[in-house]
Amino acid sequence: MTATDLSRTTIEKAYARWAPVYDLVFGKVFDRGRRASIEAAERIGGRILEVGVGTGISLPDYSRGNRLVGIDISAPMLRKAQERVREQNLTNVDALAVMDAAHLALPDAVFDVVVAQYVITAVPDPEGTLNEFARVLRPGGEIVLVNHIGAEQGPRAVFERCFAPIARRLGWRPEFRFGRLSRWADNHGGVTIVESRPVTPLGHFSLIRFAKAAG
Repeated sequence: MTATDLSRTTIEKAYARWAPVYDLVFGKVFDRGRRASIEAAERIGGRILEVGVGTGISLPDYSRGNRLVGIDISAPMLRKAQERVREQNLTNVDALAVMDAAHLALPDAVFDVVVAQYVITAVPDPEGTLNEFARVLRPGGEIVLVNHIGAEQGPRAVFERCFAPIARRLGWRPEFRFGRLSRWADNHGGVTIVESRPVTPLGHFSLIRFAKAAG
């Protein structure tokens, strides 16, 4: 990790600031991506881990037939999620916990799906975090990501590189590219990318699905 990269402290401080207004500021902006990731997760269904659950804004949108566990690095964000679970009587949420995505205090192979919405560009160690996702996933399960993926070239790529130092203080990497995900899958060996597509209407975000080998 370089000095200009993200740190856990930077992320925790950023999301503590966002917690009171996160739903208001980002609710509509991220809605299409959230719904796309939930739809993808429910093609498999079962026991679902949502990493970076935040304020729990997506939890009511899952089918009650799924069993949900949510984790987040930010205690203030998670308190909002706990309030939502109580207020909406979300009885299919089994647990919410403060946890580092790169060091999951969870057993191996216990989830059918791992969902991470707008997370992978906002963790200090994306590859280590993906390793943990794959570890807790059952054979035949899927990792579902939705995220902004940086442009490979052109004016948007230049802007993302210039904006990166500011974005890091806000808790994310705008220049994070798809090649980093594909290299991780190739190096891991136990997962394959089965889908990568832009999320409508503007295509600023992408949905990426990884399948874990059935064993």
